[in-house]
Amino acid sequence: MQPSPNGTSSESDAAPRGPVDASLVPRFAGIATFARLPRLDEVDHADIAVVGIPFDSGVSYRPGARFGPAHVREASRLLRPYNPAQDVFPFGAQQVADAGDLVANPFDISAAVAEIETGARELGARADRLVVIGGDHTVALPLLRAIHAQHGPVAVLHFDAHLDTWDTYFGAPTTHGTPFRRASEEGLIDLTASMHVGIRGPLYDKGDLEDDARLGFAIVTSEFVEENGVAAAVDRIRARVGTAPLYISIDIDVLDPAHAPGTGTPEAGGLTSRELLRMLRALTDLRIVGADVVEVAPAYDHAQLTAVAASHVVYELLSAMAPRGAEETR
Repeated sequence: MQPSPNGTSSESDAAPRGPVDASLVPRFAGIATFARLPRLDEVDHADIAVVGIPFDSGVSYRPGARFGPAHVREASRLLRPYNPAQDVFPFGAQQVADAGDLVANPFDISAAVAEIETGARELGARADRLVVIGGDHTVALPLLRAIHAQHGPVAVLHFDAHLDTWDTYFGAPTTHGTPFRRASEEGLIDLTASMHVGIRGPLYDKGDLEDDARLGFAIVTSEFVEENGVAAAVDRIRARVGTAPLYISIDIDVLDPAHAPGTGTPEAGGLTSRELLRMLRALTDLRIVGADVVEVAPAYDHAQLTAVAASHVVYELLSAMAPRGAEETR
């Protein structure tokens, strides 16, 4: 019997159902679930459900992230069952399934946020944890509300070029630039254990940084990574997060536009995809309770650069969340 991430036995004695066999069905054929995994309705229960949220009504510049989930799924066809960097079979040590997309009202942000929270809570009855593909960063707020109902305040490890703790845009309190201010104000996050990574570029005011610290975030800038290296950044992350339940939120624009051009608010001077993947691989022993990867906008992508990067980020998250020591199958 496969143990689940919380240490208890899963509902089924059967080994987890993995991806479609690429030696029997070509990677470019068949339904594009994430990594060609089974759908959630094809398994009794999932340790992790991968779910899309095709919503981008909260963007402040370039729209298009509503098409991100499908784009990332398409690029994920090339992922394989064994992750040598983490020495784990992420689809063999746990049951991972694709739950499709949550429906979110594209004309009413408040209605969409409520629908996303409801959908995430309902999925929680069929999967122990969620990894979400967005969609714009607005979706992090309802996801954190759903996570809080389960775990209480969580540490938020936020990879992004931007703080996303601004107050309003054009008077709107809920946008892709405000989710973590609202989350902090609502008591959803652990103010002693949360952190931004990859922050760079111009701000509206020097006071933005003071507000951000008051809201509970420490910062590892892109410049810090350049000057001190990935290992030093990881040390700061781990010291900050500690043993708190951890929610990881990744805006793909944390990567430099050379690595992820397909996004709505690109900023020069970002992380490389290699640096981001290395950081995620250093978090395997932390208590990850959920994650999202957002802001992939395929209209601005070239040769699937952004989608390939995002699919590998999701893969590393799934690998980091896999239990160690369990019997693993291909």
